[in-house]
Amino acid sequence: MTKGPEKNTKNKALHTKLLNRKKTKLQEEKKEKAMRLKALVTKMNQKKTSDE
Repeated sequence: MTKGPEKNTKNKALHTKLLNRKKTKLQEEKKEKAMRLKALVTKMNQKKTSDE
């Protein structure tokens, strides 16, 4: 039985690494956006309570 052509694992590994990097970056951006939004809501709530 003959073997097929060798698989190009180097490119696959690089692609996986890049995809993981992209996924991590998107998660970080999502966390930062959530934190900014939370801080803004907190600030607005404090302002609202101080106005009353």
